[in-house]
Amino acid sequence: MHIELKAPLSDNDIKKLKVGDKVLIAGKILVARDLAHQKMVKKSPLDLNGSIIYYASPTPTPPHYTIGSIGPTTATRMDAFTPALIRKGIKITIGKGKRDPKVMAGSVYLVVPGGAAALLSKSVVNSKVLAYAELGSEALREIEVVGFPAIVAIDLKGRSIFK
Repeated sequence: MHIELKAPLSDNDIKKLKVGDKVLIAGKILVARDLAHQKMVKKSPLDLNGSIIYYASPTPTPPHYTIGSIGPTTATRMDAFTPALIRKGIKITIGKGKRDPKVMAGSVYLVVPGGAAALLSKSVVNSKVLAYAELGSEALREIEVVGFPAIVAIDLKGRSIFK
């Protein structure tokens, strides 16, 4: 059984999530990596309240596709920026690998498998660059997804799937 989440999210949406829950996400997700995170912490070009950030950068888009493969980046690379972005309203981050639950205080961390990039891209129905186009594949992007699968790795109570 999966829990369905519709972005943007409220506090109530994430309160019900528990470690190990399988989720399917619909709605708009921000896609960003290290360089975009550095810029967003200084001055975000958009309201982040209720947002989900997926740590990824897509490969080039093949003809007749919405987006290229879009596999997760190791989440710990974003740990220096995460608390500031949570304060700006981020509700969920998505990546791969374990991270310190203290970094996630006030937010939920979801994981997706690193080897499933091509499969994950099939959940993407729209994609556009929102800001920092000069960063190329690491630009701040918005994807619209339907049935994007993930697993709760750290919940609001700080419980971790990695313990």
